[in-house]
Amino acid sequence: MKRGFLNLVPGVAVVLLLAATPALRAAEYSLDDLCRIALTQSEKLKVAEENLTIAEVGKDKALSYLLPRLTATAGYSQYTEKKYAGTSLIQPENASAWGLRLDETVSLSGRELTALEISKQNVTRSRYDLAAVREDYLLRYVAAAYYNVLMARKGLDIAEANLERLAKYRNAAEQRLKIGEVTRTVLLRAEGELSGAKSDRLQAQNGLELAIAVLASNSGIRDPFTLKEAPMEVGEIPALPSFQRQAFAVRADLKGLEIQKQIAADQTRFTEGAFWPSVSVFGVYAGADQSPAQGSLNRESIYAGAALNFPFFEGGLRKAEVQEAKVRERQATLFYEDLKKSIEIEVQTAYLDLVTQKGTLQFLNDQMVFARDNYRAVARQFDFGLSSSLDVLDANTLLVAAERKVAAALYNYQLALLRMKKATGTLLPTVGVK
Repeated sequence: MKRGFLNLVPGVAVVLLLAATPALRAAEYSLDDLCRIALTQSEKLKVAEENLTIAEVGKDKALSYLLPRLTATAGYSQYTEKKYAGTSLIQPENASAWGLRLDETVSLSGRELTALEISKQNVTRSRYDLAAVREDYLLRYVAAAYYNVLMARKGLDIAEANLERLAKYRNAAEQRLKIGEVTRTVLLRAEGELSGAKSDRLQAQNGLELAIAVLASNSGIRDPFTLKEAPMEVGEIPALPSFQRQAFAVRADLKGLEIQKQIAADQTRFTEGAFWPSVSVFGVYAGADQSPAQGSLNRESIYAGAALNFPFFEGGLRKAEVQEAKVRERQATLFYEDLKKSIEIEVQTAYLDLVTQKGTLQFLNDQMVFARDNYRAVARQFDFGLSSSLDVLDANTLLVAAERKVAAALYNYQLALLRMKKATGTLLPTVGVK
């Protein structure tokens, strides 16, 4: 029975290990998953989100100037002694007073309503600014790091395949040396190439670990993870004007500057409203008590009033403020037009890069096919003594270079697609973010 129990223990341990394996598996993320995680975890994006919060608070502040002010007051005084002037009390032992005051001041130009409208527009502009910051961050820090990891992973695969080929070549050179078909220099050259391949593999491994660490930091991921590579987008590239029209219609930063133009115009109108008079109305409830009380004490009163304020001269301050507001309005228009030109160039640059990367990828794929067939043919000829060791090494070097170029072109093309989406303002909807 004891022996049966001992035989059962390893089986139970294996079952428990298999049951625990799913919990130990690393999470797998696609590029869309990483983008959504970064939007919730990145400190830089959270800082940008606070700007939107500040704008929303500014709208509440602007609304507060439209509402009346209600003030409550209360006071108590204790005197050292009561005093009389003849039979009349001139100082009581103590006195108290309290009251409520309601004030409202508005400009006849409606400046307060203009300020409220500006604050609402500022909230909308902040939302567009946040969208632009998000797109820039996702492209520059998440997508670029994601493809760097994929490229580093592909580089490691290429280095391992190169190491395997050179190990086989080294073994073949050793066998041919034993039977006297080649000289010792061939084996030494093979040993040297093999050592170089081991060095390349180590560098590729370290480069992959660093790229993963950078991506984890930019995305806000702390647990181990693996990447899921999405299939490459294929299809014809539309004409350049369609991309430019889409950018002018969708770009968040352009919409933000368009709203900024309107804000600047409203700011001029708000500043010009300072030349208009303002009306102030108020209502007061006041109560008082004394001990001992004077015969003429007014214990309670309610009154209201109104005032018209018209500042005639303030040393030219209002005129200078209006001129400044008009200058800022012209600046907003110039910024808007300049951004349109920059977007046009940015879209054209992204378009040409996309076309170039697509064409380059096609040519490099052909080159890699030729390099692979060439290596296979030369390696077989070497096995039969029909080619030299230098031919094999040259063919292998050509194959490694072709594989690396194809990997770089593949991921550069996919990154160029994302650059075009960012240039046209459609990157956030691509990753499922509104």
